[in-house]
Amino acid sequence: MNTVNQDRWSIQDALFQYQVKNWSDGYFSINEKGNICASAQKSFNEHIDLSDIIDEMKKRSIGFPCVIRFHDILRSQVKKLNELFSSTITQANFNGKYWGVYPIKVNQLREVVDEIVDIGSDYHYGLEAGSKAELMAALTFNTTNESLTILNGYKDKEYMKLSILGKKMGKNTVVVIEKLSEIYTLIEVVNQEQDCPMIGVRVKLSSKSGGKWAKSSGEKAKFGLTTSEVLELIDILNEKDLLHKLNLFHFHVGSQIPDIRSIKECINEGARIFCELKKLGAALTFFDVGGGVGLNYDGSRSNCNSSTNYTLEDYVADVVYILKDICDSTKTEHPHIVTETGRAISAYHSCVVTNVFGSIKNTKLQNIDTSIKPHEHRLVKFLKELATELNHSNYQDIYNDASLAKEDALSAFKLGVMDLKQKSLCERLFWNICSKIINMTKNEKFVPSQINKLRFEHADKYLCNFSVFQSTPDSWAISQILPIVPIRRLNEPPTNHVTLADITCDSDGAISNFLSPRGHKSTLLAHELNPNEDYLIGIFLTGAYQDIMGDMHNLFGRLNEVHVFSDKEDGFYIEEIIKGQTSADVLKIMQYNPQNMCDKIKKSLDKKVKTGDIKPKTAVAFTDFYEEIIHKYTYLN
Repeated sequence: MNTVNQDRWSIQDALFQYQVKNWSDGYFSINEKGNICASAQKSFNEHIDLSDIIDEMKKRSIGFPCVIRFHDILRSQVKKLNELFSSTITQANFNGKYWGVYPIKVNQLREVVDEIVDIGSDYHYGLEAGSKAELMAALTFNTTNESLTILNGYKDKEYMKLSILGKKMGKNTVVVIEKLSEIYTLIEVVNQEQDCPMIGVRVKLSSKSGGKWAKSSGEKAKFGLTTSEVLELIDILNEKDLLHKLNLFHFHVGSQIPDIRSIKECINEGARIFCELKKLGAALTFFDVGGGVGLNYDGSRSNCNSSTNYTLEDYVADVVYILKDICDSTKTEHPHIVTETGRAISAYHSCVVTNVFGSIKNTKLQNIDTSIKPHEHRLVKFLKELATELNHSNYQDIYNDASLAKEDALSAFKLGVMDLKQKSLCERLFWNICSKIINMTKNEKFVPSQINKLRFEHADKYLCNFSVFQSTPDSWAISQILPIVPIRRLNEPPTNHVTLADITCDSDGAISNFLSPRGHKSTLLAHELNPNEDYLIGIFLTGAYQDIMGDMHNLFGRLNEVHVFSDKEDGFYIEEIIKGQTSADVLKIMQYNPQNMCDKIKKSLDKKVKTGDIKPKTAVAFTDFYEEIIHKYTYLN
């Protein structure tokens, strides 16, 4: 259980409570004002106060919820990955080079891809596509022809022809064969176009990864060829005089791999297969280890699903040194290394900021007369006695007895031997007992599991102006931990244990899984809400998948966005504002016609005017109101 010393609270306590240093990789911190700040470019050694960004947003009438993108962080991660590989390759005396690609599926937003391609041009850093639409984007935006454009996913003739289009444009396109039948489709298109891109092969490894996406690796994986199928592929290519085009060897470890041991085993097995295929005459020059690099979402630096027991530096060193050792031992030429790292590139740069607009309090103590009345039901008398006798030494027994009494009161009401007023009084007495137990154990380090569960069940719900399904789908779908921190007031001790509820009409629209210094907790430690003051919550590490996997449950659309760059003189500037979707936007996606809807409202009101039910002035006002709202942001104003 989290404890807070209200008299000695400091910024260091806040950093520890929310594990900021552990999950942020140095990009986020807390300043002396008690505000979350971003170090978008570590070389500046300056911090951008998110509160200042929010003040600037308000001046420009940008409402909540909002996505804040720090494009300097995005650029910094691309630079870090490429330079880590470069320096490690030099230190290891490895003869190949690094030719990384960014998998568009992790975040396909044009602004994100633009920044990655721009900074990546210094390192011939390319793009990976897994569908025709993604490939069409990659062919347009991957402007550095020396970089790789890797084509994954299932492929038809159109997909294959697009790969040849890329080659004719001068790009290094690589078609990765992930299903044996795809090679026949490729050969048919190659014969038609009299041209052939580079060919890659994805192999199913026997080694499996860990974490939530373990099924994407191993022998039962959805994609890839078995070793016998790979050998058959080599025979086919040899027969068609295309073996010299088999240039890339690929396997995939998984996604958000928590344990470095899984990665080591997969690289080891993959390197062995690579060297054997080289002996068979395959012209392999690229060794593609796929994705899988995880993030330390919960700050624990462990092998649980929401963390990793390794750093990016550890990962890079393992890829280079394991591959080098196996190539050297088999006297195989060192290949160029390719990774499809996406999560570690884009996750840090984006956060969601939402305002808390209210709360549901479940632990508020009521003034209840506990004196015994002769006419009261025996269960009412019993609960009053329990409330009077409650103290620090007997709260567990009192809670057990009170729980049984509450259940008995419900049964008595159903049997008609207790009236509604007495039933209500029993419930109020029970909640008062629970509230007192929670308050008296607030600062205890160890309490019984029942009382810990009670704290969660009675935690306040902070009502947040956002949709879990749109902005944090993984927290709902797979219980992914995301760092959640108050934006302001971190120099004040947080005293409330809360859960977060969104504004969708769905009981699943809530977050009740949070990081803490002592592992995952069902409540977030937050501050008491002050009247007439915004209480702002930041949800961090949302730049990977969360940005682009959200749905429109309840027709809540995409969020407002501000794109922030650091500046040596002014601290920061907002480079671009992208307005979130309006009700009209999301209705169109669902095949509604907003203009037709407005016309129907007007006609309905006109009929009421003709029958005298409403006045013309009122009808016009409501028609205008409807038309105004349909073109506004879908979230609370």
